[in-house]
Amino acid sequence: MKALTEYIAKALVENPERVEVNQSHQGSRVRVELKVSKEDMGRVIGKSGRVANAIRILLRVAAEREGQQVTLDVLEP
Repeated sequence: MKALTEYIAKALVENPERVEVNQSHQGSRVRVELKVSKEDMGRVIGKSGRVANAIRILLRVAAEREGQQVTLDVLEP
């Protein structure tokens, strides 16, 4: 999940070197935290959160294939 999130985020932002992804496990649940630069927050979240929700959907599909559940949190810089 971490690699997928990092790949998607780096493709979206203007400052890919400032993308930071942390992942933690709690049983079959995976929590992914995404941090980007302040200037790139709009690109990652999108209008009305559409881009962030699309990333969440992709992560959910990937997690289900592995029998897990995933949540994505986009953190403020």
